[in-house]
Amino acid sequence: MSLTDNASLQGALAGLRVIDLTGVVLGPYATQILGDYGADVIKIEPPSGDIMRHAGPMKHPGMGHIFINANRNKRSVVLDLKKPEQREQLLALCKTADVLTYNIRPAAMARLGLSYDTLRAVNPRLIVCGAYGYSEGGPYSNWPAYDDLIQGAVGMPWLMTQSGSAEPRYAPTTFADRVTGLNMVHAVMAAIIARYRTGVGQHVEVPMFECLLQFVLGDHLCGETWKPSLGGMGYARLLAVNRKPYATQDGHICALMYNDTHWQAFLKLVGQPDLFQTDARFATHADRLKNIDALYGVVGEHMRTRTSAEWMKDFTAHDIPVMPMMKLDDLLTDPHLAATQGWLDVPHPFEGLLRQLRPPVRMSGTPTGVWRPAPRLGEHTEEVLSSLKT
Repeated sequence: MSLTDNASLQGALAGLRVIDLTGVVLGPYATQILGDYGADVIKIEPPSGDIMRHAGPMKHPGMGHIFINANRNKRSVVLDLKKPEQREQLLALCKTADVLTYNIRPAAMARLGLSYDTLRAVNPRLIVCGAYGYSEGGPYSNWPAYDDLIQGAVGMPWLMTQSGSAEPRYAPTTFADRVTGLNMVHAVMAAIIARYRTGVGQHVEVPMFECLLQFVLGDHLCGETWKPSLGGMGYARLLAVNRKPYATQDGHICALMYNDTHWQAFLKLVGQPDLFQTDARFATHADRLKNIDALYGVVGEHMRTRTSAEWMKDFTAHDIPVMPMMKLDDLLTDPHLAATQGWLDVPHPFEGLLRQLRPPVRMSGTPTGVWRPAPRLGEHTEEVLSSLKT
């Protein structure tokens, strides 16, 4: 794939300029997506750089793997915002921008002289999007926040114990950061659409706690959806101890009998088709949910009797949802990703050839893409700041 400086002119967000003050994962993931859509993302970094530059493995200092994967399609400008003259350079950039994103607490932004009132005075059309731990106005508002803490705050480690884990555990991915980052993208896009109607920008708050809470309680609010309550919290199917990849004779597979057709086909495959009529636990979707852990246990007993390949073949033939249980390195040679060009070989001028995932969203008229590989620290400082003098 060739990379050109003007390739992003094709993207849906071509012409949109984003000043990105974010670091770590949450904000950079959001602005990476905006860049994939063609926005001109200018990443402002302190002289020490985004901390994720230093998380290995890496080929060269300051170019860690997480940084590379979350900061493509951006230009890097180094500014020390504690220095008045460099803060003024940022404000000058804001005059040219559509969006400014940050993920430090609002009080820290104010101490830098970058409150929303200050930014609005510089550019009334500017959309200022802050993503931080907790929404303003509550007792948690000034607390620091990281992915692990937010997972704990919304009950995810506890939910792990309810579904069979021997101890509380975090999801082994930056789950809260990336869920919040996705919310950040659509919040920015909504504010852009609103600006087309009103002509003015606004401040947008995207708090991690509240975003992940929507994600978790969308499943688990259950009986507490009603007032007065119809029962306890926790969606039984998701908390079933036996809801896990099924052990086979030679490994594991992921299968899900969900509707009547799936269950009828499965019971026929295991030689017990009459159970669908004679065992009340299988009768309806509601009945199955009431007994879901036991039914998953029944499935598990059968799955141990054959190999993964045998189950894959029969389940596929009967249109029962099934997938192999992948290991991480299996994804490098996944046949679907190969057929759909899900992996891209992206040349980097200093890092050599990089493996990158293609942006997952595909658009027929305004393509997404990797227009620029992740930048070295301050690589574009002179290029961007010199444009302010013309």
